[in-house]
Order: sequence, then C-alpha cells, then structure tokens
Amino acid sequence: MLRLLVASAHIPGATGSGPGVHVSARFRGVPRSTRVVPEERSPTWNETLAWPLGTHPLHPTASLTLRLRHWGQPAPRGDLGATTVSLDRLVANPGLPLALSHVPLLDPRGQPTGCTVTLRCSYVPRGTAGDAAVPLQGPVPPPPVSPVTAHRPGEPPAGRKEDFQVRVRIIEGHQLQGNDIKPVVTVLIGQHRFRTRIRAGNNPYYNEVFCQNFHRTPAQLAVEPIRIQVLDSRATRAEAVIGVFQLDVGTIYRAPGRSLSWKWLSLQHPNRPDAGSRGYLRVSLAILRAGEPVPEQEEPARDEDVEANLLRPPPCAATLQLRVYRAEDLPQAEPARQCLPSVLPAGGKRGFVAAAVRVTFAGRTLCTRVMPPDANPTWNEVFFFPLRLPPICDEIQLAILSGSRSSKVLGTATLHLSQISSAGAELDEGTPGFSPCFGPSFLPFYGARPDPAGTPSTDTGVAYRGRVLLELSTHMGTPDGRQRDTIAPEDIARVQRHLPRRRFGVCGVFYSATMVPAGPELLRFELSLGNYGDTGDVTCKPAASVTPHGCPLFDGNRYHYLPWYGAKPVAAVTSSWEDAGHRWDTLNLLRAVCRRLERNVTELRDARGDAGGDIGRRLLRQLAQDCRRALPQLEAQPTPTPLDAHLRAARLHLLRRVAAAAAAAVPPRAGWDTLLPVAEGWLRRVVALAVEPQAGLPDVLLWLLQGERRVACARVPATDLMFSRSGPNACGRLCGRIQTLFLVGSGDIRAQLRLRLWLGRVADSGDLPRHLEGTLRVYAETYENQTKLLGKWGSRGLLGRPGFSDSAGKAGLPRHKIRPPKGWRWDGPWTVEPQRRLLLDTETNVGEVLEEVYENESRQLGGEWGPAAAASTDAVSGRWRGGPPGRKPSSGAAVPPKEEVACPQGWHVTDGWRVDVTGAVDEAGWEYGASAAPGSPPPAWHTVEKTYHTQRRRRWLRTRRRDPGAQGREQDVAAFLRLHSPEAAAGAETWEYGSLWGCRFHLQPRAGDVCRRRCWHRHMVPTQPSPVAPLFLLEGSPGTEDPVEEDKPAAAERRSRGSIRTPPRQPMPLILILFQRPNFFQLRCYIFQALELAPHGTKATAGPVAHVSFVHVSQSTRVLPGTLDPLWDQTLLFHRVLLYGDPRGVQEEPPAVVVEVFDQDGGGAGGFLGRSVCTPDVWLDVGRRRPPRLRRYSLGGPGGPAGELLAAFELLHDTEDGSLAQVSTPPWRQGVFSVPLGIRPLLRLMALEVLAWGLRGLRSGVQAPSLEVQCGGRTLRTPTITDLATNPNFPINAFLLTLHLPAEEEYVPPIRLRVTDTRDFGYRPEVGQACVRSLGQYFCQPHSEGQPPSPGTPPPASAAPWGRIAQILPRITTEKSAADKAVEEEEDEDEDEVDWWSKFYAATGDKVKSRPGTNRDRLKIYGCELEAVPEFEGLQDFCQTFPLYQPGGHPTAGEDPVPVGEFKGLFRIYPLPEDPGVPPPPRHFQELPPSRPQKCLVRVYVVRAFDLPPRDRNGLCDPYVRVSLGAKTLGQRDQYVPNTLEPVFGRLFEVTGTIPLEKDLRVSLLDYDLLPPDQEIGTTTIDLENRLLSRFRAHCGLPTLYRTSGPGRWRDQLPPSRALEHFARTRGLPAPEFNADGTTVTFGDHTFLLSHFESGPPVHRHLGVPRERLALHVLRACHLVPEHLETRTLYSSTQPGLEQGKVQMWVDIFPASLGPPGPPVDITPRKPQRYELRCVVWNTRDVDLGDTNLAGQRMSDIYVTGWLDGLEEQRQRTDVHYRSLQGDGGFNWRFVFSFEYLAAEQLCVLPRKEHFWSLDETVLKVPPKLILQVWDNDKFSADDFLGVLELELTRLPQPAQHPQNCTPMGQGAPQSPWPWRVVRTPSRLSLFRQRRVRGWWPCTVQEGSKRRLSGKLELSLELLTAKEAEERPAGKGREDPNMYPTLPAPMRPEWSFLWLQAPLRSLRYGIWRQHRCRISLGLALLLLLALLLTFIYAAPGYLAMKVVNPLQSLHLAGGEHPAGSAGKP
Repeated sequence: MLRLLVASAHIPGATGSGPGVHVSARFRGVPRSTRVVPEERSPTWNETLAWPLGTHPLHPTASLTLRLRHWGQPAPRGDLGATTVSLDRLVANPGLPLALSHVPLLDPRGQPTGCTVTLRCSYVPRGTAGDAAVPLQGPVPPPPVSPVTAHRPGEPPAGRKEDFQVRVRIIEGHQLQGNDIKPVVTVLIGQHRFRTRIRAGNNPYYNEVFCQNFHRTPAQLAVEPIRIQVLDSRATRAEAVIGVFQLDVGTIYRAPGRSLSWKWLSLQHPNRPDAGSRGYLRVSLAILRAGEPVPEQEEPARDEDVEANLLRPPPCAATLQLRVYRAEDLPQAEPARQCLPSVLPAGGKRGFVAAAVRVTFAGRTLCTRVMPPDANPTWNEVFFFPLRLPPICDEIQLAILSGSRSSKVLGTATLHLSQISSAGAELDEGTPGFSPCFGPSFLPFYGARPDPAGTPSTDTGVAYRGRVLLELSTHMGTPDGRQRDTIAPEDIARVQRHLPRRRFGVCGVFYSATMVPAGPELLRFELSLGNYGDTGDVTCKPAASVTPHGCPLFDGNRYHYLPWYGAKPVAAVTSSWEDAGHRWDTLNLLRAVCRRLERNVTELRDARGDAGGDIGRRLLRQLAQDCRRALPQLEAQPTPTPLDAHLRAARLHLLRRVAAAAAAAVPPRAGWDTLLPVAEGWLRRVVALAVEPQAGLPDVLLWLLQGERRVACARVPATDLMFSRSGPNACGRLCGRIQTLFLVGSGDIRAQLRLRLWLGRVADSGDLPRHLEGTLRVYAETYENQTKLLGKWGSRGLLGRPGFSDSAGKAGLPRHKIRPPKGWRWDGPWTVEPQRRLLLDTETNVGEVLEEVYENESRQLGGEWGPAAAASTDAVSGRWRGGPPGRKPSSGAAVPPKEEVACPQGWHVTDGWRVDVTGAVDEAGWEYGASAAPGSPPPAWHTVEKTYHTQRRRRWLRTRRRDPGAQGREQDVAAFLRLHSPEAAAGAETWEYGSLWGCRFHLQPRAGDVCRRRCWHRHMVPTQPSPVAPLFLLEGSPGTEDPVEEDKPAAAERRSRGSIRTPPRQPMPLILILFQRPNFFQLRCYIFQALELAPHGTKATAGPVAHVSFVHVSQSTRVLPGTLDPLWDQTLLFHRVLLYGDPRGVQEEPPAVVVEVFDQDGGGAGGFLGRSVCTPDVWLDVGRRRPPRLRRYSLGGPGGPAGELLAAFELLHDTEDGSLAQVSTPPWRQGVFSVPLGIRPLLRLMALEVLAWGLRGLRSGVQAPSLEVQCGGRTLRTPTITDLATNPNFPINAFLLTLHLPAEEEYVPPIRLRVTDTRDFGYRPEVGQACVRSLGQYFCQPHSEGQPPSPGTPPPASAAPWGRIAQILPRITTEKSAADKAVEEEEDEDEDEVDWWSKFYAATGDKVKSRPGTNRDRLKIYGCELEAVPEFEGLQDFCQTFPLYQPGGHPTAGEDPVPVGEFKGLFRIYPLPEDPGVPPPPRHFQELPPSRPQKCLVRVYVVRAFDLPPRDRNGLCDPYVRVSLGAKTLGQRDQYVPNTLEPVFGRLFEVTGTIPLEKDLRVSLLDYDLLPPDQEIGTTTIDLENRLLSRFRAHCGLPTLYRTSGPGRWRDQLPPSRALEHFARTRGLPAPEFNADGTTVTFGDHTFLLSHFESGPPVHRHLGVPRERLALHVLRACHLVPEHLETRTLYSSTQPGLEQGKVQMWVDIFPASLGPPGPPVDITPRKPQRYELRCVVWNTRDVDLGDTNLAGQRMSDIYVTGWLDGLEEQRQRTDVHYRSLQGDGGFNWRFVFSFEYLAAEQLCVLPRKEHFWSLDETVLKVPPKLILQVWDNDKFSADDFLGVLELELTRLPQPAQHPQNCTPMGQGAPQSPWPWRVVRTPSRLSLFRQRRVRGWWPCTVQEGSKRRLSGKLELSLELLTAKEAEERPAGKGREDPNMYPTLPAPMRPEWSFLWLQAPLRSLRYGIWRQHRCRISLGLALLLLLALLLTFIYAAPGYLAMKVVNPLQSLHLAGGEHPAGSAGKP
C-alpha cells in the first residue's frame, strides 16, 4: 500500500474569493484527488490518498506526480503547478516515511510558479516474496548509491509469474493495396492465431477484439511476438499477402499505460520491407496486468495528426554476435572426493567436467559443443542472434552445463543490454548512443555448491563456478540465417594480446564473529577470490585463507560468538588476474561522485529554512570539484575494447556538462528550492553510467565452515575493495575499512562478521600496513597430544589421535620437522602458548550456574546398598534420564564428592545441596537399574526398586551465583586474558585437559581427564625486507617444500600391510594481529515499541520479546504477552563493550545492532517473528552528544515484511576520564530501564471515539459476535450482537476510550480490531481481526460536527460541504444565471421528444446524437465507480468498511490474505484537556440514524457494457445481465444480446431487500450458451448500505431540474424541500426557512434567491413550484451525488485481478419507510431508423479504356456496380455502355439501397446470420459507406476492373460541379493529406444532414504502390427516411415508378451500336469522327495532286504551241492596231 498524506499548500497570489483548489496525484496511471477547499494562501487538507499495490511492490524508479489545480477549470488554465516526487527512498527504507515540506511546483516549461505543497509518503510492503528487511549480504548500512545501472522507466521488471491478458482490437483499414479485394486480418499473439471476418474494399471496417491470456513473468511476456497480417481472401496463397506488421509484447508493455490506442500501422510486404507502405491498419493494443486498472482509451478526433499517431515497424534490424572463446576455473566433477587430490595423476583431467555453454536471448537458446573434461576448456564458437534496435529483451542469460545440454547447470551469469548499450537518452544533447558491445573480457559465473556429502546447496548463485571469455558485437543488417560458426584464428590471436596477467592479493582482518551456530563442532572462516583460497580446490596453491578453528562461546543471553578478543585472525590470498585497473579506477571515481552527491541531495531535501542555501552552495561546489577531479583520469583512460571507448566518451561528456552546469548555477535564478530536482536529475544520470560490466574479477567470497561443511556465505564485489595508487577516490568504498557482513545460509543469517578487507596488486601492497592496526605476527603452530594410561601421561595409546596435529586433530608434523616457508626464517624458539580463543570457560558470561553431582550406590543380589566404585560422577550420566529407550547410557566421569566441591572465587552458593525429586524417581530421588555386565552401566533406569536391581543413583543439585560486587563478564574476560598472557605462561608447561578427544578442553586437570594437549608456537619473519606486504609472500609456502621423508623401514612395513597414507604436509602459517588493549564503549538501545507484528503459526496474538545482539554481547527485553503491538518502553545498557582498533574507525563504520523479535508465548526458544538491522549513532566525545530520535525500522519475517520497530541506538565511547558518567542513566521503572523523556514520544491525553456500526460477511457458524478495539495498551469491548442473522448491527454504536497517545502522528500505534464469538461454556474463539494503520485521517479538533470550526483550525471532513455552500455558492449562482441565458436561446420548446438517451449523449459531449432541449437537464457520467469519485470520499463518510482477516498465520508469499468478514465503523481521535476540572468536549457521534434493518426498493439501471472479452469461437459473446441481492436473482437467459462485445441493454431491474442483511448487490454479465451452464464474463459488487448511509445522498442522484411530469419527472421519495431539511438535520445545521412564495430561503446565515439560479420565468414545461426548485438548486450546490451514470469494472473469479470489461449503470435505493418512490426512468434503447439511399448514375467521363477494337482503337464497354458496405448481397449494376471510345458513358440509372441507420452512433445496423447453421443474427455496425465500381464488360473473359469510388455518407467529400474540376481526393494516410502534403483536404459534408447532393467524384485504381485517377462519375445522392420513401416511390434503374426524378433513356452516340445494323453510320461515327483531320488533309492533298497532274498534262501542249507559232500573240495584237490607225486623218 502506498499512502500519500497531502498536508497543505502555499499559494502566494490567493485572494480568498477564487474557485476552490484541490491536489490531484497520479501513480502508475491511477489518479487520486483530495477534496476541494476554498482558495487561500495556505489551504490545508490533511487528507490521505492510498494506492493498493497488490502483488506489485514499489520499484526504485517509481514516481508520484502531483498537480495543484483550480476546481472546475480546464487543465491549462486551472493548473497552479505540478511536481514529480521520486519514491526511491521509500524503497530503500520502507519504514521511514518520506516527508517533504514546501516542495516547489513547476509550470509546463519547468519554471517555478511560486506555489508549494507539503506532503508525506509512506510505503507499506505487503505480500512480496523476497522483500526481507535484512540484507542477505553486503555491509550494513547498505551503500548509499548502488553500483548498478538505473532501471529504465517502463522496462519489464523481473519477478515471479503473473496473470496477463493481451488485447488486440482491429478497427479499420485504409488504402489497402489491390483492386477489388476482400481483405481479412489474421492476428498471431504468441502461439495463438485469430482471424477477423472477411470484408470488401480497400477501406474495410472490422472493430473486432481478440484476447489471449498468459501466465508468465514480465520478462518472459515481453518477448512474445504479435504478428498482424492482412490477406486478400480472393487471391491465391502465394499472392494473398497484402501487408504485415510485427512487434513484440514488450513494445506495448513499455508504452504509457501499457497500451497503444488508436494507432495506425504501416503495413509492409514481408519479402520486400523496403518497397514502401502497403496500406494502413488502425488498431488498439493493450496489456492487462492483474491488479492494475485499464487506462481509458478515448477515440481520437477525425482531424487528428495521423503522422504523430502512426506506428511504424522497428526502424533498425541488426545481428548480435556473441563469441565464446574459453573458460577458466571450472569446478570438479566430484566435489565429495576433493579430499583425495594426490591420487590424481599429474596433468590428469579425470576430476573435471565435460562442459558446454548455453546462451539464451529473446526466446532463442543456443549451446556450444561439449568439450572433454578439463578445468580450462576451449570452444572458439560464435553465435548469431537477430536483434531489433532499440532492444526489447534486456537480458542475455548464460549458463555452464555439466555434460550434455540437458544436464545440470553448474553456474549462471547475465549480461544486461542496458549496461552495454545506450540509446543516447541518458544525456541531454549528448553523444549518440551505441549498439550492444562487450569485451573481449571474462565474465564470472556463480551457482550452487554441493557440500562434501554431495547434496546441492539451497543458496543458489553464491559460489564461484568459473569464468568464460566472451566478446559481443552488433552488426547492422538482417541476419543471413546462420546460428553458429567457428571463430577465425586471427580473432583468437587478437584476443590473447589483450589479456596480460598480474598478481593480486586480498587480505582480511577478522575483528568479531557473532550469531554463529552453536554446537561442539569447531568453526572457521574462509576468504577466497575465485578458486584462490578455496580449501576444496586442488588447482591452486594452498594459502593462508582460513582463520584458526574456534569453539563458539555462549554470550550469556541467546547467541554464540567466537572469542578472538585481542588476537585477531588474518587471512591472506594471492591470485593472478587480468589488470583492468583503468576500469576499476574510473568506476570508483564515478561512485565517489555519486556518494557525495547523494549525501548532499539528502541533506538538501531535509533542509529547513536558510540552511538550504548553505547546503546548496556546498553541493554545487563539491560536485564541480568531484567532476573536475575525475576528468583527467577519464581522459587518460585507455580503451582496449569498443565498450571502453563508448563508456569513456559518454562519461566525459556527462561530467563536463554537469561540472559546467554546477559552476554556472551559483546561485540558481529561481531560488534554492529549484536546485533539488535538478540535483536529483544529475544524480540519476551519473548513477546510470557508474557501472562496469567488464570488471572481469569475481566477487570476494567469505564462507563459514562448521567442521568440513560450508554453512553460510557472503559476497563482496571486488571493485568495492580494490586499492588504487591514483588516489583515495579511485579506491573502492570498502577498501581498508571495517565493515559488517551477514553470512547467509539456507535463507537465514548464520553469522555476523565484522572485518577489514583489502584487495590490490601485490606490487602496491606496500601501503597495506597503514590500513592495519595492531601488531602483525606470523606463527607456525602444532599441537602435541598425550593420553593417560595407568596413571601416566604419554604419546602411546592415543586411539587414532596423531602425536602431533592441528587444532582440529588432523595429523601434523612434529616440531623438529616443521620448516619455515621459502623466504622466511625463525625468530625465536618454540614456545608453549595456550589458545585463549578455545579455553574460555562456559561460565564466563553466565551469572547463575546449576551444579549437579550424581550419588551412585551398588549392591550384590540380596545385599545392602553401599557406595559404588565411582561414588560420585558428573552430569554425563544424568543426560540420559528420560531419554529414548534403547539408547546406550553413559556412566559418567568420576568427580569428587559433593561435600568437597568448592565454590569458585567471585561466586556464592545461594542454597545447599538438595536432592532432585522431579521426574521419574521415587520419593527419595533414587532411580534403579541392573547392569548387564560387571562394571557397565544399566541399560535403563526405573523408578521402583526390584530385587534384581544392582545399581541406583540420585541427583544432587546446588545453585551458585556471581557476587554482586565481583567483576563483570567483561572484566572476567580481561582477567582471563591477562592470566593466560605469554608472559604469565612463560616457562610453564601449559597443558589443556579433556575427558575425551574432540570434547572441550580446560586448563585445570580434573579427575576424569584422560587426554591432554599443548600448543607450540614459533614466530617467523621474512628473510629480507620486501617492498610488498609480507602477508602475500606466504602463498603456496607448504607446496614449495617436499614432503617430509619417512623412515624407509616404517614405510616398507606400511606398504606390506597395505596401508599407504599420504605423509603430512607442512602446515600453513598462522597470521594474527595482536592488540595491546581494547577500547570500551557503552551501547544504549532504546526499544520503545514494535508495530503490526505478524503472529507466529496460527496464533492470533503473541508474547513478543526482542533480542538485541551487538558484537559479542546480547540482551533481551521483557516479554509482553497477548499483543501484536508490544510497548516495551525499555532501555538496554551494554556496559564496557570491548572494541579493538582505532575508535575513529568505529565512528566511520559502526558495528551493526541486530534486533530479533520472537514469540515467547509458548516458552522454549520461541517462534521467530522478524529481524531488523540497525546502525547506532557513535559519539566519541560524549560532551557533544545529542539524544537520538526514535526511528522506524522494518522487520523482515519468514514470509516477507513482518512489522516495524520503533527504536533508537547510540554507542558512547567510555574513556578513562570518566566523561561517560555525565550522561544520565535512564529512569528505572517496573524493574527495567525505560526510555528517557528526551527520546520517548511525548504522550498526550487523547479521546478515541469509536463508531461500531456492525459486522458483515462473517461465516455462518458465528452466532453472537462482539468486538474488541485495542490501541495504546487500552482495550474496548462492545456488547454482543445477540442475533447476527436478524440484525448484524451492534445494540450500542458509539463508544469513548480515553488513553495516552504520542503527540506526533508517526509514533501513534495502530488500532487493532478483534472479533470474538460467544459460544457455550464460555468459549470465545476469535473469528476475525484487522489492523487500522495511518490514524492521521481520524484526527480532528475537539468539537462536534455541527459546531463551526474555530479560527485557525482546519474544518473536519464532514463540515466541508457547508464551507462550499458559504463560499462557492455565490460564484456558482452567477455562472448559472449567465449560462441559463445562453441555453434558453438555443433550446427547443418541444420537450416531449427528449428522452433519456438524449441526456446520455449530451453528457458524452456528442451533440449529434443528442436531441435539442437537453442542455439544462444534464447527466453526469463518471468514468469509474461512484465510490471511487474523490469528492465522495468512497461513500464511507458515515462509516468505513474494514476487512477482517483470519487470525494468525501468514499469507502465501505474493498473495494478499482473503477477508473473512467486514467491520463497519469509524474513528475520531482528538485531544482532551489535561486539567480534570475542564469539562470534556462534546462527542462526535451523536446524531446517528436508526441501526435497525430496513426494507428498501432497489432499482438497478443497466445501460450498456463495453470492452468485454470474447467468450465464443467467433470472437464475440452473447451477454445478458443477472442481478442478485441476497437470495433473489433477476435476469433471464433468453434476454441476451447476441454476437457483440459492446451490448446496449437498457434494462431496469427492481428488487426488494432488507439492508444491511442484504447489502451486497451483484451485477453479473454472463455469456449465453446453447447448453447451460453459461460462462461468467464478469461481476461487480455494490455495497448498498454505504450508499444508503452516506451523507452525500448517494441513494438517489439529484437531477438538474425539478419536474412534476414528463420524461424527467422527480423520482425520489422526498421532495427537494424535505430533502434539504433532512440534509441540514444530519449535518447539525439549522433548518432552512422559506418565504411564502418559495423564492427565498435562509440557510446557514445566508439567504438565497431563486433568481440566483434562474434568470427568468421557466421556459420548460412540467416544472415544479418555486419552493422545490430553489431547494433543489441549494442541494446541488452542496456537492451531493447528482443524477449520474457510473462506469463499473467487471472482474471474474476465474481470472482475479484482470478487468473483464466495464458496465455503465446506476442504482436507486428507496427505503420503504419514506413512502412510495416516483416512476422509473425509461432507458429502453433507441431503435435504428430505416433509410433509403437513391443513387443515380448519370454519366462517366475519362474512364480507362480497357479493350482494343478491330480498327486498333482503345475502347471500353462500361458499366457501374454499387452496394453499401456490409450489404454486398444488395449489389446492383447499370446497363452497358458499349464502344466508349473516349471513356464517356451515359446511364441515367438509379440504385436504390434500403438500410437501418442508428443516428446516435452514426453506424449502419446490419443484422444477419453469418452461416446457415447460426442460431442468432449477428448485428454488425459499420459506417454508412457507398462503394461504386466501374467495370469493362467482356463476353468471353472475366470483366476488367477499371476503378472504384468509396463514399462515406457521414463524411462525404464535396463534389465538383464540372468534370474538369474533378481531381483525386487526398489519398495519403486517412484524414490527412500525406503523402501528397501539398494537396488540400476537400471539405466534407454529411448526407444525413444535407439529404441531397449532385456532382462529379473521381474513381481511382491501384497501380503499384500508388493510386491514380481512372475516371469520373456524375452522381446524384438522395437520402430518404422510410416514410419519405413510401410517399415518393422510385424504381431501380429506369423501372416503374420512374419518378423523383424521372430518368430518360441515355442519349448515347449511334456508333455505339453494332456496325452490322448501320455500317455507313458506324463508318461515319467510327472513322470520320476519329480521323476527320487526317481525311481532310488527304482530300486536300488529292486536290493538289489533281491540279498538279492537270498542269503536267496541259503544259506540253501549251509549250509546243508557243514553240510552233511564237508570234501568234503578236499578230493578234498587231491586227488590232492597224485597224485603229486607218481611221485617223
């Protein structure tokens, strides 16, 4: 559960008269909102918003978005600012609430608006597996910045399997390529295939939904494919594919809201992806996750920007190449035989495995070949994986297999693509991203390590299992089909040049080990790096990698520890690895920047007042310094691999930008408050690059060895320990520092280890001594063993024990045969040194000891009893008393008589010796037995003496205690250490004695000791000084020496007897660091309280006790029985705790305090409840100490989170000056130290008022329950409900409990509810329990609800409506008056035509579907459940519903517990006056409604449902409604809506019930099947009681108008005036007072006039009297529930958590006591209206010519076909226009189409049966679309397709009036002019409005990938209703009645007829009209030719005549002249 407490805000510009304000918050897409408060400068809410998380825990990248808004104003104008709160701190520490004060709000441009908000977030984890509060490994506290890549937003997180549902909705297609096609869409979701119905045309409409359920992890779901393919059902299989679109589920999963709504898919050809788009398909894709709401998908507008809504295929295809070279350090095949390494021949490989490497990526798995057994196999193989960029799958999973591919996995590793690639989004204006690349580099593998017995460990992924050399690269382009290949030799040689090796050393100094396992087995720790230092590995040289054996010692309270004290063991290991220092240094430099930046960001976030400026300046200064300091190192970094180069460039760019930004931001322009989000952004970006996947080094492993078994382990990243000479910032954060590690085994902590680790190059280890404290000593160690035979000690008869051995008893060498390692020499002789770590007595830490001695007697048969041979024995024999029969008893060791047992010094005997008479003994304490053989103990003991008994014994007990004035255990330990110091033991033969080998040894000899040993030490030093640390010169030292030569005769004798044994090896040196004296500290643990503990087992309560462990001491609190919220209020003081080393190191890395809570109710060890790891505040100077503050620490239990611990811890340095005495001792109360006043919360006297209304839903066996309310140690019990079946309410409902509670809300304990049942004989079992957390919502001021709040205090939630009336009503009335004037001008007077559906569509904003007259009579549609509307407070304002759960037990991991009932009630908490003389304030719960059950009439209006999942094989379902209330069920099976996913019901159900006996109304949708039972689709449940009791008047919504008759008649039982009086009475307000005419009312000191709401006389008919109208207006101003329609989500029991659609409905509840209700509302669905479309095809122009005539001319025989989309069976065609030579045709042909049209939805309703065997008609709803096709008629072949025209009648393109103006319409993507962006989109019109249109439209045809103009059609379209069509009949074609209009026969050219009928006419029209130019030119040429021929013919004669008589013409001329002359004188 995520809770957000919105406290207050600050609005600088508030005037107090503006609109109300509220805060809206959104988390994971789910919105929440506070209530609306008046706009003030400092508005206050103190309201908690909650988001149930279910099974999805909070992720580190989660964020919360908040927005401060004005109420009722649109988003841009009403926003006052927004901010985003990162929740990563809540994930890191769920127990610490995230409190933020004055968070600045920003505008959309990122600039501060001046407004701030104060809030607090809290996170309550629940039901998440693996969410333990205790870190399994790693230092404590955890590192501030985790060295991993930041999780990308939206990336599918890894986790357990969950339920998902993938929904694909195919909406419509557009411009699908092809001519005369019938497309069908196939959808492949994973491995499941679906298919749509077949449609016709290039723009088909489908609107079909397909669903597929998955039970996968998010990572597995992300790789599932979704393939959408469009096929042409008419074409052959090879040519059927039109286009394909493929994507992965991960693309949808990462999208906002996990959905892609109304997206256009660009279809591509599968074989030719580069050929361009093949069409477009609109789809909606969504993923439903269990427990998450489905985001609303709003249909986009028609004029949307399609470019921005186009979903194209992934732009880049690539190939991922993974090269697998070789492996190193693979484990052996038989770990159990590792103890026999010497039997393997030299160079043999028999002990290793035959290994292979398996690689899995994006659902594909490839495996290398299996290599022969070898520790370092070589594969040299390369794998090819197809990859889409950006990558969808993030993980490449690798595994090393033993043997074949199906064998077991030895180790696993993972490569994250997010760490080895970048999309470039991490950097602002940064370098381009880079493709995935890696190496060549080694990748370590980890896995489970079997124990020596061969049993695999339960801790998987812990042990190092080898390394594999890998290289990964990305090549652009589509894969060529290969999956694997062999690596080229030159690539192998190239890789080897980059892998030089250097020697590294790791050193560990062990300071303390506690919480270790108890038992007699010795413990030791092992330090290893890879296989180096692993004692079970035979491939590496032995090293000093283990600590000496130690025996766990009891700390006196609960835990065990290893008593190292002043001699700290050291482990050192040397190894050889590749030197990647440039990577490690860079990584540590970036992490150092992150750590300091995060520390400053945390301080800046918590800063108050002016301190933020100083912290901000320091942040910027240090950030700039850190970035500049790291830049030279990065610039000098070598880049041997491509990934190094890419990371170096990205890091350099980021640090330079951050450094420049930090330097330029002093001070920020907008104030220091704006620096926080900027700094957090810097931190996220630097953390994202502070990752190094090519580190190469395996992690450092620490193992706890118990005997030979490995019981626990911890891993530390090697880069965190790496030392660098480049400076301290380049070193690992843990290098050389003391840290605390928890070693985990079998899922639990097995040891707490405090140590110092160092890792670095051996050549750089010269600086190591400065990191170590104390004196470093190196010894050779051996043990000399002796046994006691016949009273003498000697080395004979050791019973399998060697004469010399190690501390564990294994065979060793004698002193004279031990030689120092090579390069070392002895420094002094052999000396005897007692092992102080092994000899501490078991009484060291015990304050009280019970001594026991057995008195033994024996007798002969028939004799008298007398002392036995061993008259007194120890307790060994007593251990078998009461033991299992048949087990052999022990006689015990002889001890002195009890009278001679002395009391040790410092102890005193509390009582004398007494006989133990408890158990199976007689009255004298004797038990009897008979020996089977002389001297042997009896096999069994008996309580009754028999004559054959020969032995008897009795037990004597004595108690002694430590003297009060004696030294404490710390001083006792110190005295023990001084006693056994080397100086004290010098010259003495210090032997250690024991009764048996393998038992605990002691210093003083005892009577029963039969064995002894002593430890010999010899100090050694290096022969010559070395520049490296001496620790790393010991590696492999035993291996350098040859085995000790044995005596040849002895060896020959053993060989002759067949016992060949390996001679002992040289022992490894013992390394210790000695401290002269410890530092003393005092630990103070303030354990105040534990909250919300989970009981152990099936118990309902617990007896909690807290055990606190610190270093080697522990204490426990007192046991508080019968509570789950124990208030210990106890301080645990740990005096003089010994800590060695520099105290400043303790302050830097304080030891962890472990608090474990157990249930001690049943005695014994108790049941584990939870554990928390805490860090104390360290004060070296006690004078500067500040008291700590209580904090919340999360408790991790067996099943996850187990509660919280409220505690504080401080560690005070106890110096010799006695300054610790200045700190006051905590007060002593009730036998314990309590928490001091300065630390414990301040308690105040508070009143807890409880409204206990009743119990609901308890199982039938409960008879008379009662309720217990527990809080703050006080308990309240309610009276018993006598008869739960008749009245489940309590007889008394209001209670008051006075108690002391903390004044601070974060310390307030929860309220626990316990329901018990009263049975016979006083038996009261607990039947349910609940825990009420976050009590801040119940805090209020001490006044009654009817009393107005005092100034300066926030009003209670119940008074909020009255505040709204007084402040918001004047503005509302003014706005209504202005709105009424505008509405009245537009409204139609005819109100009788207005139905409920008009109001419905008017509320949706669709004015087309609504009818006039609905502007004022408004309906509110909520997109969620009514109880989810924020302003109605969940309808739990009167009483809340608290689920009750089964007492005790833990829910299954990952699942929420199942409720067993409900408690209805409410709480109010307010302070009481401390003075007893001051009267208490009035009670809150006074005016309560009657609690008796009442009968009610319930009307359920079910309007419609949508988004239903398909249930039938056809992808649809047949839903019907069933309503259940109690035992009554309404709804018939035959009233189903067939074949639909969006049914419109319009049903009313009336049912009567008794509330609260029948309070849960169930509305179910079922799928009708032919044979019952019907399958449930989904169900929603409504709590009617909450609606009836809510003061928001939710039982019947308030309409906008008060009408006495007509469609919107008042239907409530009370008129508005009485309802207003009832509202005033319930709110404690004075009754309203109306004037005589009802136009004025006085309500709450305000007077309201009817004119405020109505500007003039009523314009509507049927309105009521003014009094009622005014009362209704005032009620609506109170923000009560209006007349509404709620949208409820359906859920199915078979798929819990997955939404199954939504249903829109509302419920009216009418109590019978108030009289009969008004008439019900008629919501019968509208019926579709029948229309007739008349389409007249007049002419065609420029149609394509498809044929060629005999004369070679292009021509076509044109005809036109047409039909309405979806009504292909009504296809009609014109006659044929033959021999069209120009594409012109005349038809005068009428198409008549009848169809049913639903105007409200603008869809055609097409009911029809899909198949002849279908039982029901499928109602299809498609847009009205007319499809016209132009064809060329052929006689002997198929007709040719010439063009198509598709006209959507609701969006009809404007036609052209002339054919030359008819151009193609925009044919790009739908409703957008692309790809022809320059073409203007033509205007559109609706034929349903214009009714008649005529003009020219273009026809198009598909050619290639484009469409071109293929002709023009002249049409006239006319739309008539059925009545109009009957009045104006018209026939099809030119048939009768040929009217409206009359169509004459077309005037076609005569040549269009057959030429045989009129050949000359055909020649005239066929030849002359086509070739008249050519014919005219030919005639002219012929005429010229004739003239020429005539000239040629006449020219010779003329010429001849001229030649014969050339003077003929002259004679003729001369003859005339003389005649004229003669007549002259």
